[in-house]
Amino acid sequence: MENQTAERKKIIFSAIQPSGTITLGNYLGALKNWVALQDDFDCIFALADLHTITVRQEPAKFRRNILEAYALLLACGIDVNKSLFFMQSHVHTHAELAWILNCYTQFGELSRMTQFKDKSAKHADNINAGLFTYPALMAADILLYQADLVPVGADQKQHLELTRNIAERFNGLYSPTFVVPDAYIPKNGARIMSLQDPTKKMSKSDENANGCIALLDKPEDIMRKFKRAVTDSDACVRYAEGKDGVNNLMGIYSAVTGRSFDEIEREFEGKGYGDFKTAVGEAVVEHLRPIQERYADYSKNKDYLEQCYRASAEKALAISLRTLRKVMKKIGYIL
Repeated sequence: MENQTAERKKIIFSAIQPSGTITLGNYLGALKNWVALQDDFDCIFALADLHTITVRQEPAKFRRNILEAYALLLACGIDVNKSLFFMQSHVHTHAELAWILNCYTQFGELSRMTQFKDKSAKHADNINAGLFTYPALMAADILLYQADLVPVGADQKQHLELTRNIAERFNGLYSPTFVVPDAYIPKNGARIMSLQDPTKKMSKSDENANGCIALLDKPEDIMRKFKRAVTDSDACVRYAEGKDGVNNLMGIYSAVTGRSFDEIEREFEGKGYGDFKTAVGEAVVEHLRPIQERYADYSKNKDYLEQCYRASAEKALAISLRTLRKVMKKIGYIL
């Protein structure tokens, strides 16, 4: 029995919204790490399509985005033989536990969420209740699977902290029910910034289209965007404070080639930014080529995609129902 406990892999849960373009920033900051985690952890990955509708979606486009995102994440290396990877809306326990957790989450806690404030400012014409209670759904996503670890970026730390508070509150009221999850900070997590404004995170909503690389961008578009990337007047490839543009390009080059910053500085010693930008662009194009090829193959095989997401959803439902039933029983529901 002791050996079985020692051998149990820790459970990791992570989700991404299928709200359109998946960027190089999404990939290097999160998805590349998801792929690397699959051998060492029991990974449960979801497309957070329930979260996506806090912002109005055009139905046909939304449907297309979900399927594209699923195919693209498989192309990035998510392996359904090692991990669960499903659409959140296919597993009804997420919405059910979210309602219950809403009743164990304080209004004051939700009103302090910085993401709610940011999104309310961006979508002032649609500040809906879902946008406000979004973190309770996120908590349900994680707690349903008794996840030990959740990979989080800086913008999600606050939500994970709230998830921990909700779990501890429920456990305190009813006896231990949920695993209280910890943040998983990847050793090599890259924070990729806009190519046009390197003080801001790379985002598909960047006003300047040249600031963002999409995973499915054509090679010539990728090269053009890197050649136009903002640098500085120093004309020296080195990592230093105040060199945001160059630092960002070095981070991207390091993430796709595996070279350290020292090695990059030596490689481009005596060379100008033109050579450097071209090299970064070419390295990204080569890194994305096999992903784009696999994506094209998956996109032609809708039956295979459906087989993958349905099978994963079925397994996810079976696991999550165990948690939901335990929760409902403790509250006093008749099951």
